[in-house]
Amino acid sequence: MNVKPKTIWFGVVVLVSVVVVYSIVRTSSPTRSTEMNFTQFMQEVEQGAVREVTIADSQVAGRLTSGERFRTYIPMEYPELLDMLRRQRVVVRGEPGGPSGWVTGLIGMLPFLLLIGFWIFFMRQMQAGGRGAMSFGKSRARLLTPNQKKVTFKDAAGVDEAKEELKEIIEFLKEPQKFQKLGGRIPKGVLLVGPPGTGKTLLARAVAGEANVPFFSISGSDFVEMFVGVGASRVRDMFEKCKKNAPCIVFVDEIDAVGRHRGAGLGGGHDEREQTLNQLLSEMDGFESNEGVILMAATNRPDVLDPALLRPGRFDRRVVVPRPDVRGREGILAIHTRRTPLSQDADISVVARSTPGFSGADLANLVNEAALNAARLNQKSVSMEDFETAKDKVVMGAARKSLIISDQEKRVTAYHEAGHALVATMVPGADPLHKVTIIPRGLALGVTQQLPVDDRHTYPRAYLEGQLTVLMGGRLAEELFLDTMTSGAGNDIERATEMARQMVCKFGMSRLGPLAFGKQEELIFLGREISQHRDYSEATAQAIDKEVQEFVMQAYERAKQIITGSENALPRIAEALLKHETLDAADIKALVAGRLLPDRPAPRAEPLAEKPEPAPADDGLQPIPVHPQEKPAPA
Repeated sequence: MNVKPKTIWFGVVVLVSVVVVYSIVRTSSPTRSTEMNFTQFMQEVEQGAVREVTIADSQVAGRLTSGERFRTYIPMEYPELLDMLRRQRVVVRGEPGGPSGWVTGLIGMLPFLLLIGFWIFFMRQMQAGGRGAMSFGKSRARLLTPNQKKVTFKDAAGVDEAKEELKEIIEFLKEPQKFQKLGGRIPKGVLLVGPPGTGKTLLARAVAGEANVPFFSISGSDFVEMFVGVGASRVRDMFEKCKKNAPCIVFVDEIDAVGRHRGAGLGGGHDEREQTLNQLLSEMDGFESNEGVILMAATNRPDVLDPALLRPGRFDRRVVVPRPDVRGREGILAIHTRRTPLSQDADISVVARSTPGFSGADLANLVNEAALNAARLNQKSVSMEDFETAKDKVVMGAARKSLIISDQEKRVTAYHEAGHALVATMVPGADPLHKVTIIPRGLALGVTQQLPVDDRHTYPRAYLEGQLTVLMGGRLAEELFLDTMTSGAGNDIERATEMARQMVCKFGMSRLGPLAFGKQEELIFLGREISQHRDYSEATAQAIDKEVQEFVMQAYERAKQIITGSENALPRIAEALLKHETLDAADIKALVAGRLLPDRPAPRAEPLAEKPEPAPADDGLQPIPVHPQEKPAPA
């Protein structure tokens, strides 16, 4: 434990003070002696047994000729006592009553001195952390010097375009004269926009590391307090500190916490958050670009920011930090596996191709989960199977091997997933099938996973119709081969209906023409709320419902033709799933072609077996399988 020197000295001073006061009080108190009543004392005097006495007010302390000490009290004024003591030749001494005045005063002031000392101690400890009452309006920005945890562009991958745009910032911080002699000025503010986990904070730190300048980091929520004026005071203090450390970079994470549209609340213009935003706008206009203070901010909701914050002269440049493509994912995996020993079969390029849509944070979590899985199995390196297990855990959830389900439910799940797998294999243009499993994961009893060959940015109509057909395969397998309908297809039907409605109302792919129906509006009141505005007539609503139904039913009939035209392929897939529980794309193709699957080795055993969970109570509802790999049309 790291104890500050001030804390040690304060404890020493308190301990010494207590010892001194205790010594003074003990010294001023009388020596331990025998209590004697006044009558007995007079008898001892008359018998000549008293050698000496000390009189202090009404208290008499002395010593007998035998050496024993005694103490007694005079009940009232007794002037004859001195005459009697003088006749018996007793040595008499006189002392003022009670302890001295300064000792009494010190003892009385001791509690107050201790309270004041402890108050000063706690106030200093609180102020040392920047959270004391005396620093309430001070900035909470954390300063990272160039020598602390230096991050460079080598630690960031998958954002090549963003790094190119930020290189100008680095060149200006290193050589400002290069731009100033031509009359150019560097942007005062740079806004990093992108989904969560794409590396916006990492990029800002990399810019500071490349430029070798101080880096101030703060969150937008650190400015907002319940007391009006505190946030504005912190903004002023932050910019004053930055100007003293110029050239430097100020990074404000989640700036939408303080930079939202003004007027979005009950407080009006007197709201604390709006006062803080007003001060931030004023400060961004209050320094020149040649001062070397560059404000960088990050948000994943640029649409809620106030327009005055985004105008030229404040945030002049907007840098988009998107999700990485396949090459970017491979670079990110290479960075995160630098300290992870990989086996010979581990190929990060294959992992990168099989993780479309993953952000940098998702890939870091994937590598960590793979390393944890390898360590759990007492391996010395991370294998490809560990990456596959980690990917399944991240995408679909952890395997619920202890869940006890009946044979009938397991059979229904097997035929349901076999229907998805067969249709996904036979539909042209669909994403290639990757894996089918009936091992419960997360909230699903089974999962059919498809992985695209390349990253998709637009979705053709044929592709969306193929996805609708795949979604219908599970329900049709239940109907055709088990003569039943279960709630397991509820999620498939919901997603198919939503996808068909987007094709009609948003993408203009129906016979209603290239028209958009149902505009989404964002209401500014206590934040932002999204509402659906109906801007079409009742007749148009009926036509939309008819088109949606036609898209879904066409996919239903198409899936039915595929399943019935494949002879006994679906039962073979379902029985193989019941036997092996997990099948890959090669297994499915072999079963569709009529070939039998070879025997496979038993899966790797876990070092510690989990206790099985008790069977859940039957409430009449089946868990709804989900298919996270089947991506719907973009919202």
